[in-house]
Amino acid sequence: MAEQIQGIQRRIKSINSTERITNAMKLVSASKLRKAKAIYEHSREYLGRIVESIEEAFDIQERLPEKYLLGNREIKNTCYIIITGSNGLCGSFNGNLIRHVDENITGSCGNIKMVTIGSKGREHFEQLCYEIIDKHDPPADTMDYEKVITIADPLLNKYLSGEIDEIILVYTAYINSLKQEVVEKRILPIDLKSRERNMRGEVNNIEFEPSIDEVFEYLMYKYLEMNIYSAVIESATCEHAARRQAMENANDSANDMLRGLETEYNHARQSRITDEIIEIVSGAEAQES
Repeated sequence: MAEQIQGIQRRIKSINSTERITNAMKLVSASKLRKAKAIYEHSREYLGRIVESIEEAFDIQERLPEKYLLGNREIKNTCYIIITGSNGLCGSFNGNLIRHVDENITGSCGNIKMVTIGSKGREHFEQLCYEIIDKHDPPADTMDYEKVITIADPLLNKYLSGEIDEIILVYTAYINSLKQEVVEKRILPIDLKSRERNMRGEVNNIEFEPSIDEVFEYLMYKYLEMNIYSAVIESATCEHAARRQAMENANDSANDMLRGLETEYNHARQSRITDEIIEIVSGAEAQES
């Protein structure tokens, strides 16, 4: 009985120690989540303005640049930009995205190229037959805009040279603190038919300097950069939300286990006291007889 009580006490002590760690991680993730969410909301607004400017340029030009438009080139080589986390303890955050890519990727190995952001994705896909043309292992929330430029600009150059024909971004989208979902988004070529064109009556009043062609070429680099940067920030936001939720679930499980162990400890302690009382009474009765 004494060994049973000591074993329960050791388990209670161990769970209390683990609970303190998970609670600290939950608080840290909640703080990082607020910061990442604020940055994401600002970047999303800027990206919307970039996309709007590109659509205005398309509306004004007499001859659209076909190299950027969907349906004007055969899709042979596709490049996937895979954004995962670099750390664990975040529930199914990384697993859901990797599973989505494995289940939905199309094309032969020779026609698929990948850029991985986050070590979890790199560790998985480098074991497969796909060619990883660029990889960045540091966590997404440590990546600044200058780093994104070193990823986006070479990709656009490869697209313009014909080395790749399609760029697809796969990341986790933030719905709310409790829900995130994997998103697959084609960045290039652009499908203008799927976009709403609301400015046809106003675009003639807009002037572009030095010329609309030069402005458009500049905007295309910004368009790709901001798509990747916004996805990186959103993915980091989702990772912090997933980790906070995972740590909260761990705390809840620890509390449930503690309540069960405390009940078990009280029962064992009460049984020990009862046994001792019985021994004392039995000894006293034996002496009297």
